[in-house]
Amino acid sequence: MDKKTLCLYFQVHQPVRLRKYHFFDIGKSHDYYDDFANRTITQKVAQRCYIPANKMMLELIKKYGKNFKVSFSISGLAIEQFEKYAPEVIDGFKALAKTGCVEFLAETYSHSLASLADEKEFNTQVKQHAELMKKLLGYTPVSFRNTELIYSDKIGEMVARMGYTTMLTEGAKHILGWKSPNYVYTNSLNPKLRLLLKNFRLSDDIAFRFSDRSWGEWPLTAEKYTGWLTEAVKNEDVINLFMDYETLGEHQPEDTGIFAFMRSLPEQVLATSAFEFLTPREVVAKHQPVAPLNVPFPISWADEERDLTAWLGNELQMEAFEELYKTRDKVKALDDPEINYDYKCLQASDHFYYMCTKLFSDGIVHEYFTPYDSPYEAFINYMNVLSDFIAQVDEKTENAAKGKKKLKEEPKKEKKDIKKERAGKKEVAAEVQAVEAERKEQKLEKAARKAENEKIETEVKNARIDKSAKGTRRTTKK
Repeated sequence: MDKKTLCLYFQVHQPVRLRKYHFFDIGKSHDYYDDFANRTITQKVAQRCYIPANKMMLELIKKYGKNFKVSFSISGLAIEQFEKYAPEVIDGFKALAKTGCVEFLAETYSHSLASLADEKEFNTQVKQHAELMKKLLGYTPVSFRNTELIYSDKIGEMVARMGYTTMLTEGAKHILGWKSPNYVYTNSLNPKLRLLLKNFRLSDDIAFRFSDRSWGEWPLTAEKYTGWLTEAVKNEDVINLFMDYETLGEHQPEDTGIFAFMRSLPEQVLATSAFEFLTPREVVAKHQPVAPLNVPFPISWADEERDLTAWLGNELQMEAFEELYKTRDKVKALDDPEINYDYKCLQASDHFYYMCTKLFSDGIVHEYFTPYDSPYEAFINYMNVLSDFIAQVDEKTENAAKGKKKLKEEPKKEKKDIKKERAGKKEVAAEVQAVEAERKEQKLEKAARKAENEKIETEVKNARIDKSAKGTRRTTKK
């Protein structure tokens, strides 16, 4: 019997958090980031999650070899902070990359919403991220995972144009209808792009319900969970378990038994002989797509609606989003390293997530992640920072334009000066020539006068001689 597939994928991301930035800071300070919070949170999550989880994954690969495989996407902003505050995390991912049992996916560098705003910016960020993966881990991604699994037909087509053959997204009920997420699908506009859909029920059993004592299935054991996996995929192909890496140790603390559960899961799964662990690129190589998936409007893995309302569901979020992306052309034209860095950090989807005004169960989840007391405080703080950033961009753009104008005018001025100098030289040369000509003329006149005088003197002399000769002749005759 052909084995069923289990695809295990984790998202890794940490935003660059903003400090409390007041209205009166605008125009006076360009220091936007809370370095203390960024350092302490990154190091805390590294100790609770990333370092022990990477160690566990490495141990599982050593134990089961090629039979255990796992996949990750790590945002560029997360990597920057690991390099700064927790380099052991980078070492762990490098060790995993060397095993050959791990696939690293491409995503947006800033964990941004660029795919919804600007295709050029989207392409730029994906390219930057792929280059980072190659440089850091020696790995060139072939599969793609957009921020928060955001996907639509149009976004999928853009991803396919970039050369990616596989993309992960949410198995949203309102899109699938009667269809199952446990198959491979294709993009409806470009069938070359294969789609893997998250099985949200089985994924969320671990990510959200694992430690919930009010849940009817608590406590969840690896044995019980493997039974659910086996039942779910009985007549289908693949189960995709997609979740935040922070599920391990941070969202579900170690004392809930999450690490013990994950350590025993591969043993239980492989013992059934019904499953094999594969990475996204291996899944699409093994399983043929069953149909195109039509997604005319963007979906995501967030909240009950599985749409964009977690980030763009109210006027506050929309205003911040639109103002941010209006500056894109100016930012790119400047190509200023500091401006580029700020633009990357301000694009993180987290900033818009903090502004969400949802209530009930979704609101509780948002409250868990936000550092602000309210979405309105998040909006005001972000817009203060954004206002100063835009003012910086405008000022530098204006200065750059003045600089270009000056550079343009300088050659003209130089030309004028050269012409003037040449004209001056010509005038001087003409004056010199005139003086020399006058001197020459004076010399000629002097020579002519001398010659004339000499001629007169000669004539006078000759006349005297003639006169003297005539007088002599007369005397002789007498």
